[in-house]
Amino acid sequence: MNSERKNRETGGGTTPRHLLILRTSAMGDVAMLPHAVRALKEACPQMKVTVATRPLFRPFFAGLDVDFLDVDTKGSEHSLAGMWRLAHKAREMGVDAVADVHGVMRSEAFRLSMWLHGIPVAYIRKERAAKKAFIRRGGRGCSPLKHTVVRYVDVLRRLGLAVENPSPAVKRMRNNPMGEKHGTWVGFAPFSAQKGKTYPEDLSRELVGLLSERFERVFVHSGGGQEQAFAQEMEQKYGNVTALFGKVKLEGEMDVISHLDCVVSMDSLVMHLAALVATPCVSVWGATHPDLGFLGWGGDADNVLQSELACRPCSVFGAKPCRYGDYRCMRAVTPRQILQKVEQVVGR
Repeated sequence: MNSERKNRETGGGTTPRHLLILRTSAMGDVAMLPHAVRALKEACPQMKVTVATRPLFRPFFAGLDVDFLDVDTKGSEHSLAGMWRLAHKAREMGVDAVADVHGVMRSEAFRLSMWLHGIPVAYIRKERAAKKAFIRRGGRGCSPLKHTVVRYVDVLRRLGLAVENPSPAVKRMRNNPMGEKHGTWVGFAPFSAQKGKTYPEDLSRELVGLLSERFERVFVHSGGGQEQAFAQEMEQKYGNVTALFGKVKLEGEMDVISHLDCVVSMDSLVMHLAALVATPCVSVWGATHPDLGFLGWGGDADNVLQSELACRPCSVFGAKPCRYGDYRCMRAVTPRQILQKVEQVVGR
């Protein structure tokens, strides 16, 4: 199967005029893609670039001068046949090269259709075996693996494009949906889709209290449901705490983050949003590890907080249940440690 896939990858010929880059999930992985796209646009400013992704993710690519091909993975593009139809639509748009930076069965169906019509394709090398080996060894004696953003850029290089690794994002003016800023603003994103990457609720309560005492304004990032309930409880308890969910959409949340002096995030989306808008981030790691290639692009390694427990990292993506049942890796990083690191970052 690997040799068959290799034979379906072509590149290195004529420079594409209209490149399509495909990535539809996960949210944090898509949020890392704009860094690679920015490097591509700097190297090939005349090239037309279309990003094939979910409509929700368009705000990630603001200011990059790209077009979009919407992918409905829950509807019309849920099936492989749907991806073949999407490939037909891409060809009608004039796409003459494909960079598949997702590397799943659905994206493989898309690029196979394009390849059969003579269109050059290249795809991501995820090196799953190396990641699993890193986990087996607990990271001990292992060199840091290639960053996901660099893997994205490598796909572009396999199409013959001379693209350098991107520099970190730079701060640019964005709208401030939360009114005039006074004093120091910090954000706190304790949640993740995986329990192995979620800060415990009792420690989160303690940290919000510490942050609210120390800084002029604190924003709690969350999703809906129980996450929203926690954020709203904190908002009601502390006069300078704001629960963001329901007040702003994704673009607005990025606007808010751009005005923060620092944000505290787990290994989750907000860390990558902070990287996109050049806001310092204190990242807390439990079941996962930054050396697996998922640290926010351009993030300062000195702002990473993690324990030296022998049982971690135990998972590439944080989905594996804790062998002890208590997720001690997340509890090992205390609210006081996080507060001290934030104080260092903002210069207090």
